[in-house]
Amino acid sequence: MTQQQYVQRLSETIIDNVGRVILGKREVVKLALAALYCRGHVLLEDVPGVGKTMLVKALAKSVGCSFKRIQFTPDLLPTDVTGVSVFNQKTGEFEFRPGPVMANVVLADEINRTSPKTQSALLEAMEEAQITADGDTYPIPEPFFVLATQNPIEYEGTFPLPEAQLDRFMFKLHLGYPDFQEEVNLLGRLQHVHPVDKLEQVAKIREILQAGEAVKEIHVDQSLKNYIVRLIHSLRNHSQVYLGASPRGSLAVFKGAQALAGIEGRDYVIPDDIKLAARWALPHRIILKPEAQLNGYSPEVLVTDILNQVPVPLEA
Repeated sequence: MTQQQYVQRLSETIIDNVGRVILGKREVVKLALAALYCRGHVLLEDVPGVGKTMLVKALAKSVGCSFKRIQFTPDLLPTDVTGVSVFNQKTGEFEFRPGPVMANVVLADEINRTSPKTQSALLEAMEEAQITADGDTYPIPEPFFVLATQNPIEYEGTFPLPEAQLDRFMFKLHLGYPDFQEEVNLLGRLQHVHPVDKLEQVAKIREILQAGEAVKEIHVDQSLKNYIVRLIHSLRNHSQVYLGASPRGSLAVFKGAQALAGIEGRDYVIPDDIKLAARWALPHRIILKPEAQLNGYSPEVLVTDILNQVPVPLEA
């Protein structure tokens, strides 16, 4: 079995398993898995009750990862996230007690309901997979995957995520409502027990790490690298854009495209991989000019327009 076949088979197994809990959202599950392979993180913005928490629980259970949930509230402290040093009277020394961020999969629920100071406690962990407490550095076990949620409707008492924090998220995803038949099926499946309670582990941590290494080797033609940068530069130079995507955005598209190609069983990236990755990796990194916002223009529409305008390399 080739590396590509291995990644494809593993991915199909995980996606199908999560699909037993999250109905009809295969693309969202695929993108979340791609971020996990790339050691990226996901911001999931949607209304309450559509399955945001269940998605991350099902993913963690499927791959046998340790799972912790942090409920972000206005009174949450940074040490409630990272951990705290406690004095041990028996030994006469301070001992570090790790916080919930020291897990493979972390659900940061309603991340915009806590103060910027506490939000920033996640920055080092998300970027460097480590935390610093009382001058000591502690590595976070691999793989490390943060899925943060926020409600796009209620803004009272919330703290919008700063650009530096938003830029740490590889993808910003939306689940959306299920269609009619999916919701009918959901009622029957939840009548006696929640499917996530019966969900079994179908992969091991070492397999996820191995798939992540295999994804890095997927070929990206030079013309496609140029295509990614052209997309980014077209966004930065657009007349309606106040702040464009950073080089971290280019990397998110690049790595995301590699992971999506691997999930499909290919050892090379095609333009469609880049377009799918860009659609979810770029909008949250863009700030529009005030006049564009007043006219109802959105970053999502802008990214779609740029993807339609920038020519795809013919030799790819």
